Amino acid sequence: MLVSPDGRILEFMPDSRDIVISRDRMGRTVYYDRYGNLVATEMPRGATPRRQAQQQDPYRDPYYNQNETYYPPAPGGQYREPQRDYRYQGGNGNVQDYREYRGDGNDRNVYTGSVARPGAVESAPLNQPMPGESTVEAVPQPDHLIERNQPVKAPVNRSRQEIVALQVFLDRQGISPGVIDGKMGDNVNKAIAAWQEMTGEQLDPNNTEDILERLRNTGGLAIVDYTITAADAAGPYVASIPDDYAEKAQLPAMAYTSTSEALAERFHMDETYLKELNPGVDFTVPGTIIKVVNPGEAKTGQVARIVAHKGIKQVFAYDQGGVLIAAYPATIGSSDTPSPSGTHTVERIALNPGYTYNPKINFQQGQNNQILQIPPGPNGPVGTVWIALSKPTYGIHGTPEPSKIGKTNSHGCIRLTNWDATELAKMVRPGVVVEFAE
Repeated sequence: MLVSPDGRILEFMPDSRDIVISRDRMGRTVYYDRYGNLVATEMPRGATPRRQAQQQDPYRDPYYNQNETYYPPAPGGQYREPQRDYRYQGGNGNVQDYREYRGDGNDRNVYTGSVARPGAVESAPLNQPMPGESTVEAVPQPDHLIERNQPVKAPVNRSRQEIVALQVFLDRQGISPGVIDGKMGDNVNKAIAAWQEMTGEQLDPNNTEDILERLRNTGGLAIVDYTITAADAAGPYVASIPDDYAEKAQLPAMAYTSTSEALAERFHMDETYLKELNPGVDFTVPGTIIKVVNPGEAKTGQVARIVAHKGIKQVFAYDQGGVLIAAYPATIGSSDTPSPSGTHTVERIALNPGYTYNPKINFQQGQNNQILQIPPGPNGPVGTVWIALSKPTYGIHGTPEPSKIGKTNSHGCIRLTNWDATELAKMVRPGVVVEFAE
């Protein structure tokens, strides 16, 4: 007989097209739905099923403690974003030279980010294609793995949900796979290799039971319900993001263009995958329950050294003892506008930075020949974070196009997804060493 997680005997056999059959550590046959949630456990007939004192959702993972997730539940079962304070106090107790967005959930229009000084942010336009730039995902190259201790196993006939589970697990470990989209590719392979380097273990992407068990031990399964709030629907949003910098400068903020874009970035997801996961859903309606990825808590620690590997297109963050604590896929320079070489240091950190366009220092964008101040926002040229390096005009920053990270060229700087750049920014301080490796 089949027994659900809350102790009920199922009166039906789940459709084989909707489930994944596996075995738990006790050798029992278990059934998972395509989201990785436990549906039922196969037990001998005559066994007394355990009943919960309180009725539970039969599709909820029994090991999942929603109070430990990155978005702890608010009254009514909704999730809320935890308050964040990104200020860094130096030894003299003063707030250092960078800004922050201090939204309190009531006034979503308050931006306190400042416009960076001329020439301090970028040396070429980020959203314009470069000669020979390709937006097609790179084919994984075996040479990327030659410095790893253990080879990365290739996935075989894995469902999209199983790949999502793998991506979420890696993301929770501080080893980012980039946008979570249920697709294997170079970013995921690099993340597996980095995780193996960090832990000394080997991760088999074909072992679904092992990955699901790891998820249960790190905050619950990969996909959870989320209730769209009135604040989510309200924005603020802008109708579109223009290409012309003069038009960008006229916007109140480089904000998201839709609720789905904002939610996808909050949950580290590809926006297209979020919509595919919730077909026919109107994301503008408060109270709508949707499926989202549960990325877990941001990695914490103190980074002492960063290595930006140009060949692998990956950034590695190490602590004072040389232990790898985080890794991120990155877009790092190109042959036409290469990133710097050698060793530099972090000079300052700016959260929610503005962008100063100066054609005499940076580049000529369209017909614009005047200095322009582009306001802050996640869709700004450097996204939500700017980590300035001691090498003038170069830095580590976010991006308005997270799905392209690691797949296209940059204009010399190091681009990460906004959430990865924010996570890294909270672990670094001025003076941290940044090495560029070939």
